[in-house]
Amino acid sequence: MSITIKDVAKYADVAPSTVSRVIANNPRISEKTKEKVRAAMDELGYHPNFIARSLANQSTQVIGLVTPGSSDVFFQNPFFPTVLRGLSEGAHEKQYALQLVTGQNEEEIYNGVVQMVQGGRVDGVVLLYSKVEDRILIYLRDRKFPFVMIGKPFNFVDEITHVDNDNFQAAKETTEYLIEMGHERIAFIGGDKDLVVTVERLLGYQGALKQADIDQKEEYILHQSFLREGGQDAVCELMELPLEFRPTAMIVADDLMALGVLNTLNELGISVPEDISIISFNNVLMSEMSRPPLSSVDINIFELGYEASKSLIQRIEKPDEPFKRVIVPHNIVKRFSSGFIKL
Repeated sequence: MSITIKDVAKYADVAPSTVSRVIANNPRISEKTKEKVRAAMDELGYHPNFIARSLANQSTQVIGLVTPGSSDVFFQNPFFPTVLRGLSEGAHEKQYALQLVTGQNEEEIYNGVVQMVQGGRVDGVVLLYSKVEDRILIYLRDRKFPFVMIGKPFNFVDEITHVDNDNFQAAKETTEYLIEMGHERIAFIGGDKDLVVTVERLLGYQGALKQADIDQKEEYILHQSFLREGGQDAVCELMELPLEFRPTAMIVADDLMALGVLNTLNELGISVPEDISIISFNNVLMSEMSRPPLSSVDINIFELGYEASKSLIQRIEKPDEPFKRVIVPHNIVKRFSSGFIKL
């Protein structure tokens, strides 16, 4: 015979309505009562029927996640598994599930979002990116469908809840760090120019150069995909410059790209950091394990995902709440790929 809410209530010596509120994680129930009821559920082997609960509440208890581009980039870059862990943690705390939308191109992803929203499969959506032009954002905004972005919106900044780092300041501090070590020929290897994170970091890099009265060289600014191959292509282009004009330091927008940069420089017989200093972003595990270990800006990826989940669930449960911007702190983790310029 299956265990019911009434059985749990009797075992825990509470009312059945209290058990229902504990399952829904109602904030009006004390932590002591929640612990007692959950212990009873564990003892009896009771598992809530979330499907029935969702039908009763006209809620799916599911959050949709939208990737920034092709599934190739998504599954290869370690940024995304880490941000997914954060999203999952935040969703699990409120007993929400996650549904991922992927595709081989932007059209497939857009159609997947439309089907997910119009099919009533999710209560809200997290965009795992921010683009300069984004028809998915416009679609969700026009429908007044609950959504949150990881990244700063290019438009409607005060009308969209978003979780972000201060990417302008992070890139400015990174550039200043290299300038303090004597570097003036500093290259910037950014990601897709349609991504707001690329725009913000480029502006921070340019701001630091201007403040230090260092001329900006257009040939030092390149944009590639957030993949190892993107870093390889960018550094090959930079190494085609005459030796006396080559950069002595590089800021790379992503650790996976930086790994491609390191591998290519090694193949060319160029030493890091003796010949060229490298500093990248994200501070994923590979940055510590690379040779040499990468200096990298820790953007607290897990926290980005966790705060995005929490913020979206707040918007779902309290639609009239004001829009907000959540800034996750960053810090430069200094390792062995960056050093003072060799005189």
